[in-house]
Amino acid sequence: MPGSRLSRGWKNFLKSWQLYIFLLPALSYFIIFHYIPMYGVQIAFKDFYATMGIMGSPWAGFEHFERFFNSYYFWRLLKNTLIISVYQLALFPLPIIFALMLNELRNGAFKKWSQTLTYAPHFISVVVVVGMIIAFLDPTTGIINHIVQLFGGDPIQFLTSPGWFRHIYVWSGQWQGLGWGTIIYLAALAGVNPELLEAAKVDGATRFQRIIHINIPTILPTVVVLFILNIGSFMSVGFEKVLLLQNSLNSETSDIIQTFVYETGLLNGQYSFAAAVGLFDSVINIILLVTVNQIARKVSENSLW
Repeated sequence: MPGSRLSRGWKNFLKSWQLYIFLLPALSYFIIFHYIPMYGVQIAFKDFYATMGIMGSPWAGFEHFERFFNSYYFWRLLKNTLIISVYQLALFPLPIIFALMLNELRNGAFKKWSQTLTYAPHFISVVVVVGMIIAFLDPTTGIINHIVQLFGGDPIQFLTSPGWFRHIYVWSGQWQGLGWGTIIYLAALAGVNPELLEAAKVDGATRFQRIIHINIPTILPTVVVLFILNIGSFMSVGFEKVLLLQNSLNSETSDIIQTFVYETGLLNGQYSFAAAVGLFDSVINIILLVTVNQIARKVSENSLW
């Protein structure tokens, strides 16, 4: 019986070998850049010395984890990372709302113009986006402060104020990713049965009622899956933009786990300690992913697995 299954599998492979070749680049990418590097995770439990290699370095157990948990900066890093992550998660519905709004537009030219205008920022590099933020928010030459002064206000030190950092980071990210995030939802809305919409119109349903009772239930499985994927990277705040916007005056709210891993690992050469901190961050993401996936499967019957 196992032999016949193997034979059928081999025949199917030979029959569709071209499709497997198309799959090979993506599979190679994940193996080379995601699975093979997992071998190096063990340095989080060792005192790693480059001259001794991974296998030759002595074991340290949970020493680096304990050092991180007992450090004075642990709670500040965790708090800042959680606040930014929750802030971003709270804005998760914005691409859904925007997709529903675009879907209701009947003027084709205006719809295409709106899509292009909102998609474009996604293709701007993080460095350029940060440069724009710095230029716009400059206290002397920035256009935002010119507008503030125009209405009688005093210039605001946006980039050196800890209270403004999270708002700048999160909302600039929303501006950059809003249009791109709507693509999947618009594709899901394209699958709405037009007969249902026509029947709802005949029954006297308003546009808002059609959105609530037809459009949203149709895209709900997509929303659930994307929400779970979002949770899977809950603690993974993009450190590049944080690092570029960070300075000694706003570090009170801009210090996060990812920037700390970068500084301790690459700048200070504490590879084992940085690996332990990064592994702690990844474990939290995995626990959240599995938990939310289980809840979603029980509540909505939609899940990743």
